[in-house]
Amino acid sequence: MVETPITHPASPGWWQKARSLPLVPIVILLTVFIIPAFFADLIAPHDPYAPDLTARLQPPVLFGGTWDHALGTDRLGRDILSRILHGAWYVLAVSMIGIAVGVVLGTTLGLIAGYARGWFDGLVMRLVNISLALPAMLLALALAAAIGASFLSVVIVVGFALWAYFARQVRAEVMLLRRSDFVARSQVAGSSHARILFRHILPNVTNTIVVLATLQVGIAIMLDASLSFLGIGIPRPTPTWGLLVSDGRDFIATDWWISFFPGLAILLTVMSANMLGDWLRERLDPRQRQI
Repeated sequence: MVETPITHPASPGWWQKARSLPLVPIVILLTVFIIPAFFADLIAPHDPYAPDLTARLQPPVLFGGTWDHALGTDRLGRDILSRILHGAWYVLAVSMIGIAVGVVLGTTLGLIAGYARGWFDGLVMRLVNISLALPAMLLALALAAAIGASFLSVVIVVGFALWAYFARQVRAEVMLLRRSDFVARSQVAGSSHARILFRHILPNVTNTIVVLATLQVGIAIMLDASLSFLGIGIPRPTPTWGLLVSDGRDFIATDWWISFFPGLAILLTVMSANMLGDWLRERLDPRQRQI
């Protein structure tokens, strides 16, 4: 009797891996958020700051406007499409720098608290609870009153609004990893606490940090837009998306496009970032994978 050899399925090639990518959110992020942020000067049809009163309040091209202003103009005749494209850079800068501040601060405190325990862990967790209970808008109002509305104040608000999420998650994982065999062997070998934390434990929580940072992009964008809408974010005439929505709130019944298209850009970007974060969580977290 001839035995049939057991064959194993071939490992997926680059095409199969590419097909498994979340194409819809990636395409939306590239076209609405990332490419406009870096190439707005090249692809924007008009100067986003230059008013043109002869073209004020023109509707979008599909509603009786012209291709010269495809998404219409605002009350000063500024091109809506150009302002959205240039606004992507400020949204990207605020969200990325703010998240970076939250990652560095929260990860560092979470690593030390989860490894050292004791009074420092208790102090960090009290600060985490206070940060999560304190509304970000209240912090933004206090900063705006203290140092004025600026790019720096928005970055600080975003960073301090997000650091607690990273600290809490990293601390929980470090508390599990500190009881692992490789940590015990490193301690027996005479490794310093700093080496154990940043050489052995940190690489094991990096995937969690990446996934959590991706999921916080939507929160950072919404926070930036909310602050700009209320007038305590990046000041005028910077065309941030929240400020563009605010500019059209008095014209929403007649000239709806002034607020609609910036709001649509916020919606698509936040939704796509969340979808990409969910996909990364399934790929990078073994506990989320289906067996």
